[in-house]
Amino acid sequence: MKKVVIGMSGGVDSSVAAILLKEAGYEVIGLFMRNWDSTINNDFLGNPNLNNNICPQEEDYNDALAVCNKIGIPLHRVDFVKEYWDYVFTYFLDELKNGRTPNPDIMCNKYIKFDYFIREAKKLGADYIATGHYARIKDGYLLRAIDDNKDQTYFLSQLTKEQLSNVLFPIGDMVKSDVRDIAQKYDLITAKKKDSTGICFIGERNFKKFLENYLPNKTGDVIDIETKKKVGEHNGLMYYTIGQRKGLDIGGYKDKMFVVGKNLDKNILYVSFGEDNHYLISNSCLVDNINFNCDLRPSECSVKFRYRQSDINAKLEYLQDGNIIVRYNSAKAVTPGQACVFYLGEKCLGGGIIKEVRLNDEKLWYLL
Repeated sequence: MKKVVIGMSGGVDSSVAAILLKEAGYEVIGLFMRNWDSTINNDFLGNPNLNNNICPQEEDYNDALAVCNKIGIPLHRVDFVKEYWDYVFTYFLDELKNGRTPNPDIMCNKYIKFDYFIREAKKLGADYIATGHYARIKDGYLLRAIDDNKDQTYFLSQLTKEQLSNVLFPIGDMVKSDVRDIAQKYDLITAKKKDSTGICFIGERNFKKFLENYLPNKTGDVIDIETKKKVGEHNGLMYYTIGQRKGLDIGGYKDKMFVVGKNLDKNILYVSFGEDNHYLISNSCLVDNINFNCDLRPSECSVKFRYRQSDINAKLEYLQDGNIIVRYNSAKAVTPGQACVFYLGEKCLGGGIIKEVRLNDEKLWYLL
């Protein structure tokens, strides 16, 4: 009997994935990862929405344990707090300091869930590892999930071919409603539990209040990029992302206001007014930190610059330094620091990190 070690998060997806693996005849072992010290800057306690004032991480562990006991599999617990800090959270903070918009979930998958987790699973004698991600693997290729609305291949784009070997995604062929139906059938505590949001493993928090523990709050001018006039003050460049409209905290203006750029040296946030905002438009970008999970190197493919974004047709120009110039007709709010993920039909080929955003091969001066 083949042994599978599955990452149990305390959510409905990993719960059902474990059930499916057991029904398929595998020997299933659960492994819960503790990746954040919940006693640090804990702003959860006292939240009336939490059960008995237990922080979400401990509640997740209790739910994972309850599920494992219910379906009859063991659950181990492992501590990756230091590794998460070193490889994910430090990267997250450094990118914010540089005025970029990072995606910590992608790095968490690369360094924690599919690296340190795999090492721990091997100690338990795993033939395979499994997670509750919405994705598929077929003939050695990483494929989009059947449920387009839940597909998570975007977040798996930095995984290598080696990391994806001997990996199972049991719910990749399912839609979310069917996953919840199975959880209901087994009367699992996670059946109606809402999906997790917020920063990977840190959870939902007041983002500004949380970051103030790690990054100095430096206010600065908000400049109308059209008139070059000051229209307000920002609370710190790290709190804003390109294309952002809500939460700008700048009153007195009837027209819609968008974040269109940043100047890190002068601590300036650039905004623009109006519905049709051409400052957010680009037609190429430079992508570094390239990772491919297969041997395919197409000259044309589709790309995503954000999770759940519709595919954008693009041409890839491979540079000698290993970076790629991605050319497309037009896209809005392409943002330095975010991932650019490559697709060929249902195959996810990998991706990289957006370094520069360009219009007609000229770097947009108001973008970092």
